[in-house]
Amino acid sequence: MIKKFNIKRQISIRFRIFIAMTFLLIIAFGGIAIVTIPQFKNQSSQYHEQRLERKKAQLKRSISYIFQETKYNINKSILDSIFSEKIFEIADVQNVDFSIYSLDGILLNTTLIDSFNNKLDASVIKELKKSKELSIIQINTIENVKYRSSYSIVLDNHSNPIWILNLPYFDDDKLNTYELKSFIIVLGQVYFFLLIIAIIFSYLISVYITKSLSEIGKKIKQTRLHKTNTKIQIKARSKEVNILVESYNKMVEKLNESVEQLSKSNKEQAWREMAKQVAHEIKNPLTPMRLSVQSFQKNFDINDSTINEKLDEFIKTLIQQIDTMSTIASAFSNFAEMPAQEGGKINIIEITRLALKIFKEKHITFNSEHKDLQVSIDRTQMIRIITNLIKNAIEACDLVEDPLIEVTIVLRNKNVLIYIKDNGVGISDDLRDKIFEPKFTTKTSGMGLGLGMVKNLVNSYSGKISFKSNTSQGTTFKILFPIYSK
Repeated sequence: MIKKFNIKRQISIRFRIFIAMTFLLIIAFGGIAIVTIPQFKNQSSQYHEQRLERKKAQLKRSISYIFQETKYNINKSILDSIFSEKIFEIADVQNVDFSIYSLDGILLNTTLIDSFNNKLDASVIKELKKSKELSIIQINTIENVKYRSSYSIVLDNHSNPIWILNLPYFDDDKLNTYELKSFIIVLGQVYFFLLIIAIIFSYLISVYITKSLSEIGKKIKQTRLHKTNTKIQIKARSKEVNILVESYNKMVEKLNESVEQLSKSNKEQAWREMAKQVAHEIKNPLTPMRLSVQSFQKNFDINDSTINEKLDEFIKTLIQQIDTMSTIASAFSNFAEMPAQEGGKINIIEITRLALKIFKEKHITFNSEHKDLQVSIDRTQMIRIITNLIKNAIEACDLVEDPLIEVTIVLRNKNVLIYIKDNGVGISDDLRDKIFEPKFTTKTSGMGLGLGMVKNLVNSYSGKISFKSNTSQGTTFKILFPIYSK
């Protein structure tokens, strides 16, 4: 079952990497399409506008040429007469259809079979007169077909306005549409090729990342106190993984030395009790270590810009737990002597936050009005106290629909108080007097040494621990340590 689970998790992370890279490619493709298509349309619109302007300029030059070739005295009536004959000739030469309106907007002549308008709209004339260029372009619609329409004032040889020239223009985007489709097809082929490369790259990356972590996780779960444990023999794929492997191997060396020493001891009973204690203490950090590895695999994202910082935090958390196990192995004598270490000044706020990072449950909260409260206790032992109590709280909330675990630190009368409150099943009245006994447990498995060890640790550093519990509301543990003073 474990092997199947691990394979499933590895496939899962590879699939997530593949999806992430594919998603990025799709976004990039969509972004290019979003930018390219409007650009094509804008270029097409500019092309048609420029083409319309060129046709209008050619028409005006043809009209101006007729004015220059006229031998009669130029007046509006003569020009109207002459142009009525020349209008079709100009249309044939320039290959365009156009209309001539009076300055009042009345249709004078047109080459169109069916004239769109016999009279110009007043708004067109008004807008045309306001134009500095004496020319405007409007978008009109006929039979649900949109077309551009250019309106410009025609001047005679003396720069006097005489007519309004109307040139309709229908866009032909067949060529631009073909070019756009061709571009999209080529772009799609390129992205399909990149997708194949992404699949191969995703597989290689996932194997590279998960292989070392999977091997380390497997070795951690196989660690046993009562037998000789083997070291991890893998090539360091990164500096962080190498540090993790070295720390684990050092812990294994100490555990193996302790096992060898215990095997030579004649005190069989003492060995058994100590083995139970150490096994329990090693199991406590191993569980969150396993959860940390699983959570890292689940939430790993190769495209996350903060992946290096998250990896460093992940490595530090595991090394902290390995150091805890190493400390336990070093103190391998008897239950009373294990916590006997010299206290040092620590920031209990910082250490508590660090201990809580081991647990990935979202229903665990931390509150404190202070940023720095100094107490005299060994750093590793303080982490053991917090992790043991949090682990018990999590187990107490297993059957609760909306679990909640609150950790609060306050300062009262030169004492630091730590409250760990849960809304779990609580402790019944007949069990409260036995809860801190070393061998007492309500679980079907385990040795029940956790809370006994916690009380022993707290007392050894001049602290106190107590609890209040209600079977319907949960349990609150209170730990008191005197504030550090020189």
